[in-house]
Amino acid sequence: MKDFSARSGNPTAFAWMGDAVYEQFIREYLLRGDRFRNIEKLNRLAIRYVRADGQAAAAKGMLDAGFLTEEEEALLKRGRNHTATSKPRSASPMAYKMATGLETVIGWLYLSGNQSRLEEVVAEAIRIIEESYE
Repeated sequence: MKDFSARSGNPTAFAWMGDAVYEQFIREYLLRGDRFRNIEKLNRLAIRYVRADGQAAAAKGMLDAGFLTEEEEALLKRGRNHTATSKPRSASPMAYKMATGLETVIGWLYLSGNQSRLEEVVAEAIRIIEESYE
């Protein structure tokens, strides 16, 4: 994939990459936090962050707060509205689409090499998700 433009790049490819990047960030976050050393507990905790409902809440929170740049917001909406190739298993179709939108932004930031903004977006997603569990 050569085109990393937010306007013309493939949102499905960005989301595919974003899914993997986001999961890695979450796993590292949980391990660095040293909350649990038991892998079963880590996996159960990770679900909060990586399931579609959590990601959708993070995406909605960022949109509502104006956290995303105009370019990121437009890309999130492109990813959200792009025709889905898979069906959600344990989430509503809307939550699944919102989660895909967030993954699209994360994948694009990663592939664009914008590490500092990528870290900010993931940190904000974590904050919003944790706040929803308080």
